[in-house]
Amino acid sequence: MIANWVKEARTAAGLSGTALGARLALELGTDRGHTKANISHWENEKHSPNLKQLLAISRVTGCRLPAEILAPLGGGPAHDGGALPGLPGLPGLPNLLRVVAEGDDDAFVPIPMVKLRLSAGITGYRAEPEARDGGTLGMRRTWLERNQYSPSHLIAIYVKGESMEPSLYAGDIVVINTLDTKPVAGAVFAFNVEGEAVVKRLAREAAQWWLTSDNPDQRTYHRKLCQGDECIVIGRVVRKESDRI
Repeated sequence: MIANWVKEARTAAGLSGTALGARLALELGTDRGHTKANISHWENEKHSPNLKQLLAISRVTGCRLPAEILAPLGGGPAHDGGALPGLPGLPGLPNLLRVVAEGDDDAFVPIPMVKLRLSAGITGYRAEPEARDGGTLGMRRTWLERNQYSPSHLIAIYVKGESMEPSLYAGDIVVINTLDTKPVAGAVFAFNVEGEAVVKRLAREAAQWWLTSDNPDQRTYHRKLCQGDECIVIGRVVRKESDRI
């Protein structure tokens, strides 16, 4: 599918392989560039362009990437090996989240704002559209490309509670990369904790993983051991949007 789209996009733009390669070199700001041979390899399925290259082809040729190509980028619908030790991985997202919405401004990609419906001990979840603020959050394409995020695997949710203050306040919006579930000490993740969606910072101590809060009132917001099917990773928080200055 990718090979056919690259060829169709190049042809529709009236570009030869050499011309497309030259334009991509300028678009991506690389001295090495992309040779005619590279374009030919992409079109003949010898190897495939990455997300950053695909988005650059889309800009250069004016041909929009279909959701069927964007969806599997970054590892496919099944999430394998990304959960904490002893925890099951997160299965594929609902079809709703695999569709990249169309936006009026081509510089932005709308990320779905959702409400997570969870069950205790279950890795899967339902994502319902969040009606507030139009139901989407616009992310700059340049930011997505720079970080090589697949838009179809990003979701945005509202922060609840005060446990992550002053890093995150209730009402802030966080963007979650559901393809990134590998534990990292000090990073912030969204979790399914006994059927409740929570945003916490991970800590590693005594060969165990702990959910910690940034709120200095540790007596109220004490850390919690993350283990078994009571603590399941949803994805890593990669961005926040806040009205607080």
